[in-house]
Amino acid sequence: MFGFSSTSKRILVSGIQATGKLHFGNYFGAMKQNIDLANSGEFTPYIFIADYHALTTVKDREALRQSALEIAAAYIACGLDTSRAILFRQSFVPQHTELAWVLNNVVTMPYLMRAHAYKDHEAKDKEVNVGLFDYPVLMAADILMYQADVVPVGQDQKQHIEYARDIAGFYNRAWNVEQFKLPKDLILETVAIVPGIDGQKMSKSKGNVISLFGTDEEVRKAVMSVVTDSKAPSEKKDPDTNNVYAIHKLFLTNAEDAELRRRFEQGGYGYKEAKEALLAAIMKWREGKKALFDDLMQHPEKIERILEEGGRKARKQAEETMKAVRTQVGLQ
Repeated sequence: MFGFSSTSKRILVSGIQATGKLHFGNYFGAMKQNIDLANSGEFTPYIFIADYHALTTVKDREALRQSALEIAAAYIACGLDTSRAILFRQSFVPQHTELAWVLNNVVTMPYLMRAHAYKDHEAKDKEVNVGLFDYPVLMAADILMYQADVVPVGQDQKQHIEYARDIAGFYNRAWNVEQFKLPKDLILETVAIVPGIDGQKMSKSKGNVISLFGTDEEVRKAVMSVVTDSKAPSEKKDPDTNNVYAIHKLFLTNAEDAELRRRFEQGGYGYKEAKEALLAAIMKWREGKKALFDDLMQHPEKIERILEEGGRKARKQAEETMKAVRTQVGLQ
């Protein structure tokens, strides 16, 4: 007997860690795709703020709370339809950690030692806390809890879904049940690695970000700091090796993209002018969104109501899953 039922819509699950200010790498790398998929009507989407996961690195209660509010406000300001999507805090659903503990007992330490995050820390001779070591199991619990059909991820996150599939299989075989579906990754080919102002992948840890909803001055300073070569305005420039173009094209339609490429390739288009055009594109994108984000942050009770409503819906489904799990393992 399967522990899940067939529904008309596929289940989509996606989480984002509550760590620090959001930037355009977060938006184009994950948020935009999640919003588009959630609003499409094709899925039942569970989108959560991974504050339990954030505890592996964040040791500041106010920073954690603020980050969670900002992520929720950003999703709403960027167009997430909360009448379609279930938006919630991971910590509002304690069944996540309960399921993670059950799953811990079908996973071995050597298996977890193959995880990218653990190996990266070990290679840098960094001490690894148990939360970070066990991160893949909690992530599997996040995904399996809602019987996810698909999980949108970047190419570099594919291992997370492989771990969730493996762990679902470990559990099903250990207890001789078919409780959990094997989720699939949803890797969109159009999602590229978003470059930062130095040309490397945009990342808070590298300090090369353009803030999503920072002040106008913060955004201007970041854009005008985008690293370029020393070619004069009159010289032709290769768009495919150009940091300004690589960021600007993310905001453009196909026709606008073709025109921007042409301007770089024909020459006569200087980097100062190109950066001003990029800044204008970003400011245009922020119109309306920035005002809504600021209003939400000034009235956090609005955000809390949405998160609590989403949390109640998620918790109801999570408890159904855990009732079955507790019975299967002999706890209930």
